[in-house]
Amino acid sequence: MGEFISIIIDQEKCGDIEEVKAWVQVCPVDIFELKNGKPSVVEENEDECTLCDLCVEACNTGAITIKKLYKQ
Repeated sequence: MGEFISIIIDQEKCGDIEEVKAWVQVCPVDIFELKNGKPSVVEENEDECTLCDLCVEACNTGAITIKKLYKQ
């Protein structure tokens, strides 16, 4: 888990592999990777999240949750 951002993937909600590939690839800071056909978070990149929501928009199943761990 990052210090400032926590990204959670609900594996049970992930769609088919083509949809997953779409949101894994859309991330501009490489937060996601595929391991054995399943998406996972690259922990050392987690705090690089820009909160752009591109992954959330590309994931039609609601499998991604992004939480800010700080107050603005």
